[in-house]
Amino acid sequence: MSARGGLPLGPDAFAGIVAKLRASAGMAAKADIALAAARLGIGGTSDIRVGDDCAAIPDGEGWLLLAIEGFMNEFVAGDPWFAGWCGVMVNLSDIAAMGGRPLAVVDAVWAKGEEEASPVLAGLRAASERFGVPVVGGHTNLKTDRGQLSVAILGRAKRLLTSFDAQPGETLIAAIDLRGRYREPFSNWEAATDAPAERLRGDLALLPEIAEAGLSRAAKDISQGGVVGTSAMLAEASGVGIEIDLARVPAPEGVDPARWLMSFPSYGYLLTATPDNEPAICQAFQARGIAAVAIGRVTADRRVTVLNGAARETIWDFAARPLIGCGPLAPRAEDAA
Repeated sequence: MSARGGLPLGPDAFAGIVAKLRASAGMAAKADIALAAARLGIGGTSDIRVGDDCAAIPDGEGWLLLAIEGFMNEFVAGDPWFAGWCGVMVNLSDIAAMGGRPLAVVDAVWAKGEEEASPVLAGLRAASERFGVPVVGGHTNLKTDRGQLSVAILGRAKRLLTSFDAQPGETLIAAIDLRGRYREPFSNWEAATDAPAERLRGDLALLPEIAEAGLSRAAKDISQGGVVGTSAMLAEASGVGIEIDLARVPAPEGVDPARWLMSFPSYGYLLTATPDNEPAICQAFQARGIAAVAIGRVTADRRVTVLNGAARETIWDFAARPLIGCGPLAPRAEDAA
């Protein structure tokens, strides 16, 4: 499936999309992070910064990366095999988004009996084998009243990509694998289950290669908030604004633009880079058949703004309210060295 080259919209369609983005359930769900961080007393004073795709724990000359994902009950019930697959896949994406390589996965599965648990575990195993990352343990309970799933991962990075290092004046790049389809009824763009192992592993390896080459310092995997919601989390963590030109967002042919902008792709990343490094980053993705283009820029105005031709609308203003409540911290010692 080829890229349309972007999402140019008429004035009425643009207004409708803006309204949907502002009311996005995916963005609203991210606000839950602020409550949890406040209750746990974590965030602004910790040496391990909160609000990124993984916790980055200093370890020798690099970092250990630790992340966890929990899945919606209706997703586990409606598509249990794919939920298990996603338990591995989305955690691997978090590790890659921070410039890391995965080491191992653990899972926690709740189910009403062995029959209900089996497809979830089969999906976990299939993804573990295809991506080449072992499941090394976890927790199992087969005597609950509903299926639930949580999966955690450990990885390692030599050089970090973070949500905290986007700088005004940088370009915002979107890299998305469009070779897929929606896994109905959810807005999950699935481009992995039919892909060969070599391709999946090589595509993930692009992110640490970009980090280690010094081409980018800031990145985030596109999650349930979609392109715009993920941009908002990146902007808040870095203390910047982001401006997105919707006509440049790579998209499959025939998708509904509003749905696409709020979709969760199986392989999708946002990166920021100086204009001189932008071509090398885009070419690295494009060489592997992944759509990658500059879709906007990082600004200093603390707003997330979308453009459509001459039309411009603010989706989120951090001066008015936070999103996940995890803003920038003072520079780390290793950054100042």
